[in-house]
Amino acid sequence: MTDRPPRLPNPVEARCRRGPHACAGRRAPAWLALLAGLSTVLAAGPAAAADAPPSAREIEQQYRRGEAALASQRLALALAQRPADPGLRFLKGVMLTEAGQAAEAMALFEAMTQEFPDLPEPYNNLAVLHAGAGRLDRARELLEAALRLDPGYHAANENLGDVFVRLAQRAYQAAAAGPLAEATLRQKLRLASELAAVR
Repeated sequence: MTDRPPRLPNPVEARCRRGPHACAGRRAPAWLALLAGLSTVLAAGPAAAADAPPSAREIEQQYRRGEAALASQRLALALAQRPADPGLRFLKGVMLTEAGQAAEAMALFEAMTQEFPDLPEPYNNLAVLHAGAGRLDRARELLEAALRLDPGYHAANENLGDVFVRLAQRAYQAAAAGPLAEATLRQKLRLASELAAVR
């Protein structure tokens, strides 16, 4: 794929676990980590009546076709009518993230973890944002919470592995800063740094 959405700073990437965004074994772009499990969240929302505003899935498809302004307008209308719909709110968080509004997206995903504590996807997406900002310990806590809810959540498992690699890299860097850094420690640091660089 040549046209790829912009990457978050140092994101923890993942492959999607299921749904229309499945990755068929390839490394997914960073924005797919934010969409991991979106179909699950969308399914949690109320069924739309014939005269209801568009579903989160319809809005997301429009957004992915490059009609971001219209999709944002439709999302705002749908949220005005169904403010507690988890699929719509999750999609808003994804769109905020991709628009570079990480603080707003974090606040929204944080609220979703409180209001919808049984959904693992907001924990995962919030963890990706924290990891991208260098808050690896908080990212680890959130990913562990997501995995308590769904131990088979592929994206959260992979993201947690990526966070552990970066935590190991940080620990090895601290250990290697001393004057007596052994060759094996330097080798571990090099390997952890190479692994952390794999996207």
